[in-house]
Amino acid sequence: MIETLLPPGVACSEAFDDAAPAPLFPAEAALMAGRRARRQRQFATARACARRCLADLGRSPVPLLPGPGGAPGWPSGVVGSITHCEGYRAAVADLSGRTSALGIDAEPAGPLPEGVLGMITSAAERAHLAELTAADPATPWERVFFSAKEAVYKAWYPATGSWLGFRQAALALSPEGTFTCVLQPPPTAAPVDPRYDGRWLTTPALILTAVHRADRPAGVGQLHGEGVYVSLGEEESSSKVHDTPSPGRGTPSGTAGSRS
Repeated sequence: MIETLLPPGVACSEAFDDAAPAPLFPAEAALMAGRRARRQRQFATARACARRCLADLGRSPVPLLPGPGGAPGWPSGVVGSITHCEGYRAAVADLSGRTSALGIDAEPAGPLPEGVLGMITSAAERAHLAELTAADPATPWERVFFSAKEAVYKAWYPATGSWLGFRQAALALSPEGTFTCVLQPPPTAAPVDPRYDGRWLTTPALILTAVHRADRPAGVGQLHGEGVYVSLGEEESSSKVHDTPSPGRGTPSGTAGSRS
């Protein structure tokens, strides 16, 4: 499913259970030592997805350890993103000469926990969400909104190394399955185009969001690509989905995520 949100050529891999986890490198195993068995399985399956992406790009498997911002450290010359939530794990990757930023997120389709919406939105964004909900109450717009900002953060942080608050990102969702986010980064952040465009879809169990930005040669203006952080769960994300995805408007009943 995640491949439907990204351009051709981006390596994508997903899993809906932990039946085929990857053998972990010693550094990865040490990172997971003492963690709950469920977390270890999620981590290993997400790494299996990431290793398949690397193989598709002609790269050898390497340890993928989280850095200071929580994002996995991909090998030189590769950009990527990992997510997992209940019943879903996924990874995407591409060569840095073709793609400059990637971010994906998966979320469960239910409502946000109490109090989270006010932490991640401005008054204007809440009014926008109210309009979307009035027009299509079957779609879990607030959770889609959260997931889209997570995907933007995952694309932003590896490129800049700068933290970003949710209210430093002004996001607008389209019922047609796209979104646009304009950042107000801190003055110390690396100079990066502040606009990110992405895509989203829902199923009755899951929400998926993705941001992609194509690389541009030096001196060429950045085009807006296809396609801050409040943790609702664990570092990565996943969700149980065996249903047919419906991009944008038209989701009959709901959707299903987390981060890495």
